[in-house]
Amino acid sequence: MAKDRAKGVTNPDVGFQIAPMIDVVFVIMLFFMVMAGAVKVEHELKTTLPGNVETAQETEMPDELTIAVAENGQVSLNDEPISTPTDKELNQLYQEMMRARQNADSGKTKLLVTVQAEETARYERVVNVLDVLAKAEVSNVTFATAEPE
Repeated sequence: MAKDRAKGVTNPDVGFQIAPMIDVVFVIMLFFMVMAGAVKVEHELKTTLPGNVETAQETEMPDELTIAVAENGQVSLNDEPISTPTDKELNQLYQEMMRARQNADSGKTKLLVTVQAEETARYERVVNVLDVLAKAEVSNVTFATAEPE
């Protein structure tokens, strides 16, 4: 060993360094302590799991209509054409919506309308349909996109 020191080369046996290992363990422990506070426990969530429920009354299903708006402006009610692509007033659709709303009111059910527009349909045409629904006082309206064929 004396010869190695004379040459300037030292080969000390430093052994296992514990200080860096303790630092790493503390950083990992700190990470898990911080992340434990961000995790929501399942019993804290206000959810109800599905199950079998027996009801005393008969459940009535709402009346559901689908209005489709095609790329060329054609409006269809439940897959049947209801007006021409150039008809901005959509009077026939208005009459059908009034009839459907009156039937739902008399049957004490909800009227649900789904507007299903193709991705390339003009927004103006969808707004025309929404104007007719507002004029007919239909308030339960949802939107969907047409599925590619």
